[in-house]
Amino acid sequence: MALSDIPQYTQTASKSTAFTVDFTWKKWKGIVSDVNNLSEALYTIHYSPFSLSANMVFKKAPDEEVIGIGKLNAVSINADYELRGQKAHLLAQKRWKTVYSHRSLNFSDTESPVTMTWTSDCGFKTWDFVCVDDQQMPVAKFSANAWGVTKLGKIEFMGPKADDRAAQEEILVTGITLFYCMMLRCNNIFNLFGAIFARPGHKQHIEPQPKGMISE
Repeated sequence: MALSDIPQYTQTASKSTAFTVDFTWKKWKGIVSDVNNLSEALYTIHYSPFSLSANMVFKKAPDEEVIGIGKLNAVSINADYELRGQKAHLLAQKRWKTVYSHRSLNFSDTESPVTMTWTSDCGFKTWDFVCVDDQQMPVAKFSANAWGVTKLGKIEFMGPKADDRAAQEEILVTGITLFYCMMLRCNNIFNLFGAIFARPGHKQHIEPQPKGMISE
């Protein structure tokens, strides 16, 4: 699905709701800030490329509270993540196109989870990842800098949940995890075989649970 296939949105707020994502080589971590206050980090992303449990750990700044993790797979084209203690999947819906889905309570207006869908469109300067809700309305876009070394990109939030912190954290974790999943797929021959033998749509999602139902 190309970006032209997705309903367009209009940003009407005087200040855009968006995060910047930067990378510092010295500390080997990502810094996530509000575009309207770049001097203060909201979240940090800690990278462990060779870890078997978590390749990315997302922490809230400055108290270092873990909000989520992202895990890539060497062969499978699916990715795994954890959000506020709940494990979940980013499941590929196509073998050769960027169409991934995850289940969400943060974007649901009821007590039942809804399916969120990610697609992408790659240009010369940016690689855009767009997330739409169950009504196919855009809720976020991560514009990754194709040639960025320290300036990784920007996450824009839109729709009625644009200022909802829980929804923003979900987009941050799933969007960044998907970006690195696709980066790995582009540079890893084993993922090529994973795509060949993949069965999109067969693996089941792990349904998110309301906070009160999460066992300690």
